[in-house]
Amino acid sequence: MSKMKMADGATILRRNRPGTKAEDFCRWPDEAYEEMDSTLAVQQCIQQLIRKDPSNIELILRMPETLDEGVWKYEHLRQFCMELNGLAIRLQEECRPETCNQMTATEQWIFLCAAHKTPKECAAIDYTRHTLDGAACLLNSNKYFPSRVSIKESSVAKLGSVCRRVYRIFSHAYYHHRSIFDEFETETCLCKRFTHFVTKYNLMSKDNLIVPILGEATTGESEA
Repeated sequence: MSKMKMADGATILRRNRPGTKAEDFCRWPDEAYEEMDSTLAVQQCIQQLIRKDPSNIELILRMPETLDEGVWKYEHLRQFCMELNGLAIRLQEECRPETCNQMTATEQWIFLCAAHKTPKECAAIDYTRHTLDGAACLLNSNKYFPSRVSIKESSVAKLGSVCRRVYRIFSHAYYHHRSIFDEFETETCLCKRFTHFVTKYNLMSKDNLIVPILGEATTGESEA
């Protein structure tokens, strides 16, 4: 919970109290990153920028000068995974094992689920759940990420594989559930933000960015 002291002596509690209406959630004044006194300051900064304007991707991805780049990338990926749960919930309406028995995108791409001892095919909705669960376990691991203010380079190196796997949720939704994808993307700009993010920090090969957000779609062979 974050607090801010006003000039008149009043204190702003940055939390949603019980009974707060949905339209009033997080309706408190913005706070500069430098003034955020919390181990969760980076997360608060990112979420504040997203609430202000989710389409202002350049501003959302602009790292504060005093911040460690590894922490910045880590916190953004945590945020992407949290928001992707919203897309996963919507996909459940029509992405069923009977109709999407493989995790596919274009005809050239079939993805294997790495949540098993040996990667294997999963129904698309199961792949989505397994991937988000696996990402959450890794990003909340005390072994690899014991701190939210300092991250070892060896742990930062693991972020690329997470990005590749969670991106496949976007690609499946785009090519097989386009109306759901478009509605979600219009509200959140999440795939566009994610694509700019992984491109800016070289976390994914451009050959794997098959949703045409930055340019023409590409094709390639399937990978685990």
